[in-house]
Amino acid sequence: MEVLIVLIVVAVLVAIILIRAVRIVPQARTGIVERLGKYQATKGAGLTLMIPFIDRMRPLIDMREQVVSFPPQPVITEDNLVVSIDTVVYFQVNDAKAATYEINNYIHAVEQLTTTTLRNVVGGMNLEQALTSRDSINNQLRGVLDEATGKWGLRVSRVELKAIDPPLSIQDSMEKQMRAERDRRAAILTAEGTKQAEILTAEGQRQSAILEAEGDAQSRILRANAEAEAIHVVFEAIHEGRPDPDLLAYKYLETLPKIAEGDANTMWVIPAELTDAIGRMGAAFGGGSEGAGISDLLSPTRSGDEGSSGGSDSGPAGDSSGEAEAGGRRRRREPRPTTAAELQESSQSVAKITDTPLEEALAPPAILEDEHSPTAKRALGATTDPFESPHQEE
Repeated sequence: MEVLIVLIVVAVLVAIILIRAVRIVPQARTGIVERLGKYQATKGAGLTLMIPFIDRMRPLIDMREQVVSFPPQPVITEDNLVVSIDTVVYFQVNDAKAATYEINNYIHAVEQLTTTTLRNVVGGMNLEQALTSRDSINNQLRGVLDEATGKWGLRVSRVELKAIDPPLSIQDSMEKQMRAERDRRAAILTAEGTKQAEILTAEGQRQSAILEAEGDAQSRILRANAEAEAIHVVFEAIHEGRPDPDLLAYKYLETLPKIAEGDANTMWVIPAELTDAIGRMGAAFGGGSEGAGISDLLSPTRSGDEGSSGGSDSGPAGDSSGEAEAGGRRRRREPRPTTAAELQESSQSVAKITDTPLEEALAPPAILEDEHSPTAKRALGATTDPFESPHQEE
């Protein structure tokens, strides 16, 4: 029985010795072995043999990159505003021995160092710079932490500002400022759009006015050309028909009632040639002298056999021969364009019309084209006094 107890005790001791002598270190972990309380070796992943009761392995250290998120820290900016900043630190243990013996708790040390460095960096900035300079703050924090934690066996790879929360009153003011800025930009864009629309509208109206003016100018040119052609045709027809003095006198008498139309007509404008025409007509119907005055013809007591002191030196034969000679000297001309297509094909334009002298533009076409005919000479030599006799100079 005693032998059995001794065997059991020996087995237990062997088991304890084996457990203390053999250790398995997982991957990405590192163990620090101490012999009699003194650093002995750094063991990596795998099977590790130690001397029981002499060697001791400290808690394993994680060699992977670690991410630590610190709680929000109040930071005072340069313009005396308190902001709350959340930070995230990415670091990795490079030296397990330094991380074990150089610092008591490297995570707590990194947290405190981050807080103090953040306050130093952000304390030299105003709120607007702190909100818009995150990259600069991150780089400054990473540089300070990496330099300070190097002797601890740590390597700080990145430092990120997760959130920067200003006070609620400042947030309301910032929202109002941003809203005002957006309203200002919207007003500017609206004004620019209105300006462009008005410019385009004015340009369209200008083009429309120009086209309308050009169309009106062409229509006036065509109407003037048509009227000129009509006058020329009538003038040619009258001269080709060779009207005698009796027909002209009759036409003058037909025109007199039209002159007297209207209640406001208190004065008549009688052409200077009317007395000659009435004299010719009186001579044709009454056989009297050709130089009878207009007062004698219009008088009811005027008899058809009374004579006249004046007379005409030239008879119908003389007029016919003069007109034939004038017709021989009449210049030929090209017809004016009376349609849009003819106007476009011709060289006539608005600029050409505006360059024409006023006297030439207002002169009757018949007189300009047949200025040597007897009719044109009588028209140009007629006096403006209606009561002056045409044969007064004789």
